[in-house]
This record gives sequence, structure tokens and C-alpha cells, in this order.
Amino acid sequence: MENSTIPVMSIKDWMITILIAAIPIVGFIMLFIWGFGGGAVNPNKQNWAKATLLWFAIIIGLYIVFFMVFGAAFLSNYKDFDF
Repeated sequence: MENSTIPVMSIKDWMITILIAAIPIVGFIMLFIWGFGGGAVNPNKQNWAKATLLWFAIIIGLYIVFFMVFGAAFLSNYKDFDF
């Protein structure tokens, strides 16, 4: 591993990063670019983007489980009705 120092991201850099990440479709694409783009991206931003994508995956997984459980509970009440 190299013994080079990684430049610290300034507040301005973080403000721009979060602003771009907040744009609906562009931000999602940029998270993938920052997270898996390679060596040109600051490692701090790269780790932040990977962590944000991981949170997205966890939340989407929880939504799927939530809607499956409550959807099944809701639809189980329809067995008593004649259509």
C-alpha cells in the first residue's frame, strides 16, 4: 500500500457532494460512480457513497418485507367475501 496522504475533503466539497446526491436520478447514478469509479475519487467520498448505497439497499429490503407481510395480512381477509 502506498504511503501517500489522502487530502481531506473540505466543507465546500461535502456541500457540493451532498447537493449532487440530493438530485433524484442524477444523485443515484453519481453514488455508483463515486462508490465504484476507481482511483480518481477521494476515498472518503468513495466510502460515503458505498455506505449510502448500502443504506438504500437495506431500506428497500425492509420496504419489501413490510409490504409483503401487511399485504398478505390484508389479502387474507378477502377469503370470507364472495366476488
